[in-house]
This record gives sequence, C-alpha cells and structure tokens, in this order.
Amino acid sequence: MTTRHLYLARHGEADPFGELTGTGRRQAALLGERLARLPLDAVWHSPLPRAVASAREIARWLPGAAVSEAAELVDHVPYVPPAAEMPSSWVGFFDGYSTAEAAAGLELAGALVSRFAAAPDGGRKDTHELLITHAYPIAWLVRDALAAPPVRWLGLECANTALTMIEYRTGLPPSLVMFNDMSHLPVALRWTGFSDAARRP
Repeated sequence: MTTRHLYLARHGEADPFGELTGTGRRQAALLGERLARLPLDAVWHSPLPRAVASAREIARWLPGAAVSEAAELVDHVPYVPPAAEMPSSWVGFFDGYSTAEAAAGLELAGALVSRFAAAPDGGRKDTHELLITHAYPIAWLVRDALAAPPVRWLGLECANTALTMIEYRTGLPPSLVMFNDMSHLPVALRWTGFSDAARRP
C-alpha cells in the first residue's frame, strides 16, 4: 500500500510587511537541514512573499525536490462559523467578514483539501511532499485529517517553521504523525508566531 507523506510547515518569522526577518531565515534554514535526510519529491509554497522566501531557503537543502507555487496554500480564513458555533470571544475576530468572503474562503479550503489531502493515485511508490504555507491552512488540514467539525480549525495554532506531518493511504483514515514539532529549533527561535501570552520562556 502506497502512502502520501505530507509535511506541513508555517513560513519563518516575518515582519509587519510580510517579509522574512533574520530570525525567519534562520528558522527556515534549520528546517531545511532537518528535512535534508528525507526523500522529498516536491516543495509547494504559498504565493505570499514570506512563504516564497522560506521555501527558497529550505529548498537549498533539498536539491532533488521540485519547487512550485500552489495558490491553494495562500493565507486565508477557511471557515467562518455561524453565531451559534462561535464563542463570544471570537466575534471580534470575524467582524467585517462578508458572506461572499466567507464563501470564497470555504471554497479555497475545499480546493486545498482536494489537491493535497488524499492518498496517492494508484502509483506503486510513496510520495513525500512539503507544503510551506500559513497557520490557518495547516489548522484546516489537521482538522480535516481528524474529521473534526469545521469550527475546530480555530484554536489549532502553530509556530513559525514548526513541522506537522500527515500520512494518507487508500481506504484508511489519515494519520496525524506529528503536529507543531519545533525540535529542529533552538529555544531562542521557538514560539514565534504566537501571541505573547502563548510564548514560552
């Protein structure tokens, strides 16, 4: 039985303009070094500059992997919950999302799952793909792998260049192998991408 090994990583730390910081470049390089021993076939990245730059830095360690952009990996809100599903503390976060914007986000989330969250198509060889994306698409793919309700993408946060891995096999539910693993980062480079309240010393 062939397996699709999907490695998900958030881009490195970025500045308010969406460009990688020095810390972000170092985080990406350390993730690339960690992934260098894996048989990665492809690196897919979001079209946004912070993900493009992260993918380039990581790909320096993966000379055999094809690097390509995937529009489905762009940063987006995949699901805007109705009021009945939403704790009062989340209301402000979704204030201003129109019905059309919510529908577009859900459509893009569906395209993301259709393209990447599936077992290999009939081949005899396992595939290994790395997606360099953003916190929300990662949360959505993890939620999908766990068959959790759509609203559960909220609350699944990940650090910059933290590694998540999901395996897909035909006829079996997906396996979440790891989530938000930062073992390739020294303590000083961990926990960026979180609110101050979530950061660890």
